[in-house]
Amino acid sequence: MSEYRPDEGSFDIGEARIAIVVARWNGEITEGLLTGARRALARHGFDEHNLEVFRVPGAFELPLATQKVLDTSRFDAVLALGCVIRGDTPHFDYVCAETTRGLGEVSLKEGKVVAFGLLTTDTLEQAQLRSADNEENKGEEAALTALEMLTLFRNL
Repeated sequence: MSEYRPDEGSFDIGEARIAIVVARWNGEITEGLLTGARRALARHGFDEHNLEVFRVPGAFELPLATQKVLDTSRFDAVLALGCVIRGDTPHFDYVCAETTRGLGEVSLKEGKVVAFGLLTTDTLEQAQLRSADNEENKGEEAALTALEMLTLFRNL
C-alpha cells in the first residue's frame, strides 16, 4: 500500500444509500473507476441493493447530475466519477476547474457526501494506471472516502 494512502478502517454507515454518477467520456477509464468503486464497497459489506448508477455524457455534467440525484432525497452520498485528459487546448483547464468547483458547491449546498473521483491527467497512460485493478484506482478511493465520511456523519 502506498505510504501516502491511509489505512482502511471499519465503517458504520447503517442502511445508507449511495449513488454513483459516472461520465461516459473516456469510457474505458471511467468503467475502470466504477469497477474499483464497486469493489471497495463490496469489500466493506455494502449492500448492492442500496446502490444506483447514473451515467452522464462527460465530466462537465457531473455537478448538475449530482445535484439532481441529491434533490431526490433518496441518497446519502454520491460518488462522482469522470476522466479528463489534457489536450492541446485550454479546454482541459476549464472543464477540470468548473467540474471541481461544481462538485464542491453541490456538497456544501446539500450537506451531503460528494466523493470526488475525477481523474485529471496529462496522458492516457496515467489515466489507465489510476483506473486499473490496482491499489491506485481512484474510483476505489472515492468509495472509501464516501464510506468514511458517512461513518463520520453518522457518529456526529
